[in-house]
Amino acid sequence: MRDTLTKTSLIALFGLATSLASTSAAFALDEVTYGTNWLAQAEHGGFYQAVADGTYEKYGLKVTVVQGGPQAANRALLIAGKVDFYMGSPLGEMDAVKEGIPLIDVAAIFQKDPQVLLAHPDQGIEKFGDLAKLDSIFMGKDGYVTYYEWMKKNFEGFTDEKYKPYTFNPAPFIADPKSAQQGYLTSEPYEIEKQAGWAPKVFLLADNGYNPYSTMITTTATMVETKPDVVQRFVDASAEGWYNYLYGDNKAANDLIKKDNPEMTDGQIEYSIKKMKEYGIVESGEALDKGIGCMTDEKYRAFFDAMVQIGVQPADLDYKKAYTTQFVCKGVGLALKK
Repeated sequence: MRDTLTKTSLIALFGLATSLASTSAAFALDEVTYGTNWLAQAEHGGFYQAVADGTYEKYGLKVTVVQGGPQAANRALLIAGKVDFYMGSPLGEMDAVKEGIPLIDVAAIFQKDPQVLLAHPDQGIEKFGDLAKLDSIFMGKDGYVTYYEWMKKNFEGFTDEKYKPYTFNPAPFIADPKSAQQGYLTSEPYEIEKQAGWAPKVFLLADNGYNPYSTMITTTATMVETKPDVVQRFVDASAEGWYNYLYGDNKAANDLIKKDNPEMTDGQIEYSIKKMKEYGIVESGEALDKGIGCMTDEKYRAFFDAMVQIGVQPADLDYKKAYTTQFVCKGVGLALKK
């Protein structure tokens, strides 16, 4: 009797162990990392949301968000294979093609780049072209060689003499009513109003003709070729994360953002979300009915043509190597919008 019980127990234990091993394998998560391009903020909210509310896990992923910042090198880490995805840009990936580096945009979270130019509210600056009337335009070097070149090509009155280096300190702009300043829709206007007590005029470049995608999900050609299922699941889960962040309970995501970036405030987060919605940064164009992250050949080509026009990219660049639309525009997450 004792031998029978022992054999029965052993068989049961073996079956339980096999079952547990099988269950563990079935629920094993693919571990991936996503490197952002700056310190944690609401503009990264959908990715943090998908971590916080379990959306990535629902898609079989364990995702670590690696925040960027002044000392970060997340793009280099992507190239080196140390992170799996990165918050790239179409211009960055076109440059990668030029340099023979196989980076690919697989989704565009922002349909509009949030880049803006700001002006004082009492200087008669009513439309984008009016900015050329001002004496000074504060902007960084990257803006000077890209969208300022585009401005000079497409509007009268913008000259190199007006350019002044922007040091990410709004004080010179605040002090000079005859100046304009570059900024990010979701941050500089908020900070300037806090410091100056007045709200600047805001001109979104995307609404005036300079309209690249932004806040990309970028990966390597190797990842697309060898792990397309992981790429698809990350893109889909991120899209759902963005719908949940914009329209659902985003407190847990914001807590993660503030944990990574303790200087971030609730007021700044609230302002950023409001402006992203107001200006259609995440949802506009094709994304309205095809889902967050949507990219089209037509829009990518239009931006490439604009860069050729100002001499930033050569006309013979095989820019189509910089992106693929195979993972997007499938309506994923649309049902979550409330």
